[in-house]
Amino acid sequence: MDHSGHGMNMDLPPFTLGRGLEISADPFFLIGGLVGLALYGWGVTRLVRRGDKWPVGRTVAFVLGVLTVLLVMCTKLNDYGMVMFSVHMVQHMVISMLSPILLLLGAPITLALRALPTAARGHKGPREWLLWLLHSRYMRIITHPAFTIPLFIASLYALYFTPIFDTLMGSKAGHIGMMVHFLAVGLVFFWPIMGVDPGPHRPGYVMRMLELFAGMPFHAFFGIALMMATQPMVGTYTHPPASLGIDALADQEAAGGIAWAFSEIPSVVVLVALLFQWRRSEDREARRKDRAADRDGDKELEAYNAYLASLAARGR
Repeated sequence: MDHSGHGMNMDLPPFTLGRGLEISADPFFLIGGLVGLALYGWGVTRLVRRGDKWPVGRTVAFVLGVLTVLLVMCTKLNDYGMVMFSVHMVQHMVISMLSPILLLLGAPITLALRALPTAARGHKGPREWLLWLLHSRYMRIITHPAFTIPLFIASLYALYFTPIFDTLMGSKAGHIGMMVHFLAVGLVFFWPIMGVDPGPHRPGYVMRMLELFAGMPFHAFFGIALMMATQPMVGTYTHPPASLGIDALADQEAAGGIAWAFSEIPSVVVLVALLFQWRRSEDREARRKDRAADRDGDKELEAYNAYLASLAARGR
């Protein structure tokens, strides 16, 4: 297959860390990443200038999320991913699982709602349009587990085990579209689960964990299928350049191992984040009840004590 559309040399030297980090920027992702960082920085600056606080941890998470996207799409890794299945799988796993989690931990929607100015009465500004989108039927559909979980799974099996993957890899636009799809699928899958930003679906913590573990095993099964195959299964990587000195089947086994192992890492990160949120939610609820008890003179406790006294009187 001709990859000249990607402007890359098919006789790439063997992959090494030093060469792998050379800049081979994809302008689409580079510009998108810089714009995202600029907008996020504008929002944080606006909040700080008016005296509001924004958690540093959220800013760090969002910046790391953008940097992970740029790492796999704007360095020499992107070129190697065109001819090595294992490197491509690293790109896929990072941009569809790690990057979305970090971006969502940055709470960009919450930041936008707090930073964007409110439009004059009778008009709609960016903030109002964002609220409309969040409450739209379209957003309710694409963030519902009945949609996100099958989409998350289909992005593996329906893509790699059909000619669709080879077709997309045949052009630069197809490759960019595929990687954007991976990122978007990861965002809509993890958005309701993370629960940091407001959204159409806010399930309870137990349900979020069930949604998380409903999708992860399929990544493991996909990786095992690649590792156990007796012949290359993806046409694009059937004949790697001789200069790389790699075997197509061995490279596919490595790709399967990456897919299998990588499904565990995001699960642990998300699970820890959910448990932390759950504990904070319980603490807030306890403080709310304490404040309510202080306001009403602990009437609930008094009523319970009166009930116990009445039981004792009946016993006598």
